[in-house]
Amino acid sequence: MSTADPGKPSKPYGYRWQQARTGWLRKNPLCIRCKQSGLNKPANVVDHIQPHRGDMTLFWDRANWQSLCTNCHSSYKQRLEKSGREVGCDVSGRPLDPRHHWNRAS
Repeated sequence: MSTADPGKPSKPYGYRWQQARTGWLRKNPLCIRCKQSGLNKPANVVDHIQPHRGDMTLFWDRANWQSLCTNCHSSYKQRLEKSGREVGCDVSGRPLDPRHHWNRAS
């Protein structure tokens, strides 16, 4: 006998997510943010580029997924979601935030 309520939506980070996450990381094993900086660091988090905030269509949209290492997810991504600004510089020293005045066309 199942204790699940058929009228109640399932939790998004359950078994189905774990299976999808494993498959995604198998196909996309490197942190996309580190790779942009010239580093090849293994990813272990599947991040939602645009926060889904409970929207299950957006949650399962693989075009909205990216591979990140724990450090990038826990620091860079959390700051970006809170402030709306991209922190840091690329290898040449240019700010990553496209809205930074150095990145505006003259």
